[in-house]
Amino acid sequence: MLNIISGLIQPSKGDFLNKSEKISYVFQEDRLLPWKTVYENILAVNKKASREQMKMLIDKVGLKGFENYHPSQLSGGMRQRCSIARAFNYEAKLLLMDEPFKSLDYNLRFAMINHLLNLWEMKQNSIVFVTHEIDEALLLGDRILVLSHTPTKVIKEFEIKASKRERSLKNEMLIKIRNEIISCLVK
Repeated sequence: MLNIISGLIQPSKGDFLNKSEKISYVFQEDRLLPWKTVYENILAVNKKASREQMKMLIDKVGLKGFENYHPSQLSGGMRQRCSIARAFNYEAKLLLMDEPFKSLDYNLRFAMINHLLNLWEMKQNSIVFVTHEIDEALLLGDRILVLSHTPTKVIKEFEIKASKRERSLKNEMLIKIRNEIISCLVK
């Protein structure tokens, strides 16, 4: 789906209309350039970014003090934060995220959700976020689409109107949606 949205592959059937000319992509793995520092990796996609913009991006993802570190000197979560900051520095109207927190432990996932929200609040771009983690979808999504196995179809759609910053996994509405999603998946 993300490859069709990005234009990397054509749909096998039908048409896809994309109004975004500039798309940024965050993959499951960080795909950082090993010979570049955190600062240089983020700057690589937008050389016009000011020092102030770069400082703000690095601060928003919690990498202040690590600007001159190379990827090999960082943890997996730090590398992924760098990758996300780089995607936002590209200044695309549409950001595609393919299970970006997949390899992270449970606690780090929630820290990454907070870092992502910090950047999103600053840029307000559209994000298509693919995940197998229901909690991530509940905390980040405005619309959640539950998809079937191949051939892929939308099984059910959920809309969440609550502010992302006010959401809690203990909230009754989110618990109800979570249970409905699970019901869709275990049929």
